[in-house]
Amino acid sequence: MLLVIDSGNTNVVFAVYENDERLGVFRISNDPKRTADEYAVWLMDLIALKKLDYNDISQCILASVVPETQFNLISLCQRYFSEPLVVGQNKTILGIKVLIDQPDQVGADRLVNTVAAYKKYGGPQIIVDFGTATTFDVLDESGNYCGGIIAPGINLSIQALYMAAAKLPLVEIKATEKVIGKATIPAMQSGIFWGYISMVEGLVARIKQEFGEPMGVIATGGLAELFADETDVIEQTDRGLTLDGLVEIYRLNAAS
Repeated sequence: MLLVIDSGNTNVVFAVYENDERLGVFRISNDPKRTADEYAVWLMDLIALKKLDYNDISQCILASVVPETQFNLISLCQRYFSEPLVVGQNKTILGIKVLIDQPDQVGADRLVNTVAAYKKYGGPQIIVDFGTATTFDVLDESGNYCGGIIAPGINLSIQALYMAAAKLPLVEIKATEKVIGKATIPAMQSGIFWGYISMVEGLVARIKQEFGEPMGVIATGGLAELFADETDVIEQTDRGLTLDGLVEIYRLNAAS
């Protein structure tokens, strides 16, 4: 079995695969102080709850955007499973070109999403990832990464609003029935939710106009379904995009 690890700014996501089948997905907050042994105890218990045997895991792949966490995740793999393939190290084969000015600055997760999107849906595509940041990534008809946009994530925006305005509370992210709020909380919820919908629709339209070709639009990330249900510009929703991309990258490198 293959252990896939996606270390993002907020959570670390682990998934166990056997061939194309995703057997289990496990999430934990990303804490740089968490040791390899702590990860192991937590992960092995969850794997057992899925009635899987962690001894059957013989391959690992890791993508991380948090350098402080990466060492302990590599140690986890080395100590309990196998030497991991780390995206971005040792000339990892991606099967795509990175067509931007500074390729080394692209987050590993964004490249992994590009690999998965092209394999599953073809190109050109726009990938909208609703994570800690809201990112828009563009791949061309050959699957090459062409650049993108980074905007504040919705939870970051809510926290910033709460911390900067003394009388504004933390609110639930939800679609309001009306755009015009009649009280503080619905007004905030409207601004947050419909503001992000408008940002997605506006930026997707501008990307398509600049790119100059018909493009698909894929949403991923924890809040993808919430937003995708309220706009017609998103054509596909795929929360497992990053995990599936890591599986594909592992196969490309194992076959080389």
